[in-house]
Amino acid sequence: MADFNHITVLLNEAVDALITTPDGTYVDCTLGGGGHTKNILNHLSATGHLYSFDQDDTAITYNRKQLAPAIAAGHLTLVESNFRNLKEALTHHGVQRVRGVLYDLGVSSPQFDDAERGFSYRYDAPLDMRMDQRQALTAQTVVNEWEYGQLVKIFHRYGDEKFAKQIARRIEKVRQDHPIVTTGELVDIIKTAIPARARRTGGHPAKKVFQAIRIAVNDEMGALEASLHQALDLLAVGGRVAVITFQPLEDRIVKDIFREHSQVRDVPQGLPVIPPELQPDFKLVTRKPIVPSATELANNRRAHSARLRVIERIK
Repeated sequence: MADFNHITVLLNEAVDALITTPDGTYVDCTLGGGGHTKNILNHLSATGHLYSFDQDDTAITYNRKQLAPAIAAGHLTLVESNFRNLKEALTHHGVQRVRGVLYDLGVSSPQFDDAERGFSYRYDAPLDMRMDQRQALTAQTVVNEWEYGQLVKIFHRYGDEKFAKQIARRIEKVRQDHPIVTTGELVDIIKTAIPARARRTGGHPAKKVFQAIRIAVNDEMGALEASLHQALDLLAVGGRVAVITFQPLEDRIVKDIFREHSQVRDVPQGLPVIPPELQPDFKLVTRKPIVPSATELANNRRAHSARLRVIERIK
């Protein structure tokens, strides 16, 4: 079993913003090492309940043991599913409305640190990168079978990689000779495709491509969009959705969806008062994202890009 030695980012800020009543039904869409889940449980009353989602069997197995008392007491239900199935899974449990939904996006430290999962460019391992190891699509499939144009697109969009074309061309050339099957080989390919001068700055040369492939393998952006719309539909009046992001693209998706739901709808010119039916159903709790404190940044290097956004249903 993986060692979940994982420091939860924005732990108190996220839970404090999420919990509006201790006796409500809440959802943690990203269980991981259980940091946010434990903190939410500490804030709930005897009649509150938490549903925690994770598609990673390792996370479910670990937390089933660690959080056994809360499960036995009927305060916690673990749901092994992608959070894109939020509504369907909650309906299965008889839940139609919730008081809050939390997302802590990105890959957990144990997934990065487990060499065999293939998420990290620091270890030589099979090209995998699946968060849900039951799915068919792996990083090896992406690297060896996706067309040059598809690779360039994901490297640009999901990794902001300025040498996307050169890297995709190099991958294309190598795979014509033999399949690319390990993370170590992919790292070497990326390094040879990037000019030497560029490799000396900006961190590890494979970081952006590995991020892009991981996002593509797990359809992280598509899952996020689908799940956020469901979460907003599930909220009771006064309920909140809180999202912690770590990448600009994720943050932009969250920001745009929150703005779309909290803006006044198209109003005919000349109306002295905006009628209730045209008022938005939601309000932004955070106009600007909450970021980690200086103390947290000093203690957790993975917190540096974290952003917390919160929205509330008002009608």
